[in-house]
Amino acid sequence: MLHPLLRSLAAATTLAGTATLAFAQPQLDLPRVPITAGMYRIDAQVAATPQQRQTGLMFRENLPQQEGMLFVFEEPAVQCFWMKNTLVPLTAAFVADDGRIVNLADMQPQTTDSHCSEAPVRYVLEMNQGWFAKKGLRKGAKLAGAPFAAGR
Repeated sequence: MLHPLLRSLAAATTLAGTATLAFAQPQLDLPRVPITAGMYRIDAQVAATPQQRQTGLMFRENLPQQEGMLFVFEEPAVQCFWMKNTLVPLTAAFVADDGRIVNLADMQPQTTDSHCSEAPVRYVLEMNQGWFAKKGLRKGAKLAGAPFAAGR
């Protein structure tokens, strides 16, 4: 029979392990919003809460080509991203309130290198690495959709 203190510790360890496993799941059920970039349509999951933004695209084994994740912050600030626990190479578009891409950053999987916006932004759109380049979209290009309507 386990001592009560050891039993409590074992239960806490089991719960912590369960919480870690639950956390190690990709977010697949976030709300979605359509975004356009010229003639291209993006189906973007929206990460709007601190927990959703923290998890982001972690633990995904793939990302369909026309899908991405839009990170929405309460107010514009210099935003920095890294790729810990992210398995897919991504490009981050740091986006101003009016939908203008401020800068782009290619990010390698499972790294803690910091990639930051060149100016304060409220939005960051992550897509498969190279998606923006293949579409000819670069700094200064405009994205359109409901999130950017208020900034115009």
